[in-house]
Amino acid sequence: MSAKVVAVCISKNKGERKTPVASVELRENHGIVGDAHAGEWHRQVSLLATESIAKMRAMGLDVDSGDFAENITTEGIDLPVLPIGTRLTVGETLLEVTQIGKECHTRCAIFYQAGDCVMPKEGIFVRVLTGGTVRPGDAIEIV
Repeated sequence: MSAKVVAVCISKNKGERKTPVASVELRENHGIVGDAHAGEWHRQVSLLATESIAKMRAMGLDVDSGDFAENITTEGIDLPVLPIGTRLTVGETLLEVTQIGKECHTRCAIFYQAGDCVMPKEGIFVRVLTGGTVRPGDAIEIV
């Protein structure tokens, strides 16, 4: 199975679930236009696999794309094993992995519901090297 984008999601504020949208515009060295996490830093865009979300569903949670505040939900690629510096083409864009996982400073609602959360361990962050549009169904390839 080839890797692909399942959903693209944005939010106006940090620390909240993101809403799936039809497409997003990624700007070089910025991130997703209109998303709270965009800016000139190393965590411009976040990715989480639908396979990780399925683990939380198996624990009885009603969760879907965007509920872990990820920008891009993927399928068919093992995100947390990608080394820092890995380059990915996602739709029209070129992205570079900058961080695997993250420390959650405050326990989110999902942690309290399930006693665990996948984003800190299985989510990854990238910076945008080449901008463009990304939409569900777009291919993801390791360069």
